Amino acid sequence: MTHSRSVRPFYRPMRPRSRDEPHRTATPLELLFDLCFVVAVAQAATSLHHDVAEGRLGHAVTSYVMVFFAIWWSWMNFTWFASAYDTDDDVYRLTTLVQISGALILAAGVPRAFADGDFAVITYGYVVMRLAAVAQWTRAAAGDPAHRAAARRYAIGVTVVQLGWLLRLTLPDEGGIASFVLLGLADLLVPAVAERPGMTPWHPGHIGERYGLFTLIVLGEAVLAISVAIQTGLDAGDHQLWSLAAAGAAIVFALWWLYFDRPIEAPDRLPYSLIWGYGHYLIFAAVAAVGAGLTVVVDHERHLGHISGITAGYAVAIPMAVFLLTVWVLHVRRQQHGGVVVAYPVVAGLALLAPLGPAPVQMLALLLVALVALTVLLRRRDDGAAPMRAEAGRA
Repeated sequence: MTHSRSVRPFYRPMRPRSRDEPHRTATPLELLFDLCFVVAVAQAATSLHHDVAEGRLGHAVTSYVMVFFAIWWSWMNFTWFASAYDTDDDVYRLTTLVQISGALILAAGVPRAFADGDFAVITYGYVVMRLAAVAQWTRAAAGDPAHRAAARRYAIGVTVVQLGWLLRLTLPDEGGIASFVLLGLADLLVPAVAERPGMTPWHPGHIGERYGLFTLIVLGEAVLAISVAIQTGLDAGDHQLWSLAAAGAAIVFALWWLYFDRPIEAPDRLPYSLIWGYGHYLIFAAVAAVGAGLTVVVDHERHLGHISGITAGYAVAIPMAVFLLTVWVLHVRRQQHGGVVVAYPVVAGLALLAPLGPAPVQMLALLLVALVALTVLLRRRDDGAAPMRAEAGRA
């Protein structure tokens, strides 16, 4: 069913949205939610940049993976719930604003997590968001009898895991990573268990749009890195930074093109919808890390970092390769065939060799531009051949 938006009541029963609802797009509240997550993503990317530039590579990767998990998982759970149950009444809006407040608390804790390994503030913000989600799932259980079992499982599962996150703060530092992995896996299992009685009615096209919007948010980190390179080049009169900025722009444009080359829509069946949704953690984290890596390379060119040129090059090459391989698994292999399917892993492998040569960022840009060109040429060829195949089939 669809909900009338002409009059917004204080409270309405939380009925499921139709999975076939036409013209389903992101709401202003969802866009506000995304906007507040820009802060958290920027904090994570900035902290990653500083740690890598200072040579604290192991600490950088570990902290980034953990921090970005909290960011991504909070965003993802809100997105899928909203796709199924957005009632747009006042209670729903107020509850979502509480979740946004939790996102801002989480963002405030990112620098401390990187600098001191102190995840207390991040945990408090995360728990605020997730307990607000429990209130939403409780409403869904009351308003949607057909999916009541799933909604109750969500509410119970999320509550139990949040207690675990709070108890984790009492553990000694030595158990921090192990307990994080255990609780992270528990969080990931909640949807897998909850959806078993019957999938909640999220909208595949709406989910695809929402994931595309978050991809644009993380691409913004790379755009910021390019702006920093241009500004630094102007201030220092360093022409090498202009070349770096141009290559960085080509990388950002190519990443955007490759992700949005075909229409995005979430798979509508378990378990692949979970694989698709979870796999985007790697896409989002990798794109934001490319932005951080470009800033690392700028610092290296200005002799401000404490790492080698090869290490700086890998700060861009590794997340770029992760992005290509994940897009290949989640999108390309499902939607395309032929040479382009082979090209993605080949380019990912070549990207990992680029830092060993001169001008690694420029070489990475050339590899991505070549992949985009190949994708466009093969798509045009396939689209041109499709009518002939259809005509031959009718004959």
